[in-house]
Amino acid sequence: MRYTTFGRTGLRVSELVLGAMTFGDQGGVGTPVLECGHILNAYDEAGGNVVDTAINYRGGASEEILGELLAGRRDRFVLATKYTVTRDPADPNGGGNHRKNLRLSLETSLRRLRTDHIDIYWVHIWDRHTPIEETMRALNDAVSAGKVLYIGVSDTPAWAVSRANTLAEWRGWTPFAGLQVPYSLINRDAERELFPMAEAYGLTVTAWSPLGGGLLSGKYNADQPARATRLAREALSDRDLDVARVVHEVAMELNVTASQVALAWTRQRAGVLPIIGARTVDQLLENLGCLTVTLPPEQVSRLEATTGFTLGFPTDFIAQTTPWVLGAAAI
Repeated sequence: MRYTTFGRTGLRVSELVLGAMTFGDQGGVGTPVLECGHILNAYDEAGGNVVDTAINYRGGASEEILGELLAGRRDRFVLATKYTVTRDPADPNGGGNHRKNLRLSLETSLRRLRTDHIDIYWVHIWDRHTPIEETMRALNDAVSAGKVLYIGVSDTPAWAVSRANTLAEWRGWTPFAGLQVPYSLINRDAERELFPMAEAYGLTVTAWSPLGGGLLSGKYNADQPARATRLAREALSDRDLDVARVVHEVAMELNVTASQVALAWTRQRAGVLPIIGARTVDQLLENLGCLTVTLPPEQVSRLEATTGFTLGFPTDFIAQTTPWVLGAAAI
């Protein structure tokens, strides 16, 4: 496992992030505590040091389980959690990015995680009702109080993140150091506005759902006989199935798994750290195997061509008109 710094900070983070969204088995879905421990240990042994959760994952069980599993070794990990999603659907102030919810959510997460500080505190999703100034000032206060070390933002428009960090720069507040977005061969939307913005501000990107919601893991391939798989496959678009088919073909050619090809493709984007989730140790170990997979350029081109993705307006238009605008200075 290699390491990089988190945004424009000195915090060292591993190239793969462990997602704890599945930690907790309420209702028979998810991962029981014992297996969660095995997963965390295997990730630790591989050199991983970033664990990502949220106040709402598994109804709070994810944070509680992590608090138990990290006892005695909490400082060896970069512990990340998120707030925004409501703590109480009946409370009009139970969710959102305002100061009241931030304070109560942070105290809840600290208690569950059995720690006095969060290493990376993420704004989970854009809240159009809360002024950006309020959110950034409240986050800065949490940093000043020592309860949060670094901050990041997830699932938010590029213009809003840009404005937030500009305000932070002007007013001497703590800026966002990381951006969290969905990113995979199935969903490349972040390449349009979010990735260029992240590069401009030096933000590290953590990518959730790098397997396209499981589609790129190979479980929807035509040779999978399970009835549930067939029914799920019928609900997918032809385009998505084509992408999954090519991922499977490349995996066969390289003698690796489809998941490893999909994760290797996500990793080859500079500044992007995939979030790998697993319900079993075997799944985790398979995903960790992506670290040894190198995709030849021709196969990268083949995978990307299948997605049919374009940057769209205005990026494509600007590129097309550059010679007309700049003449001999165009490069």
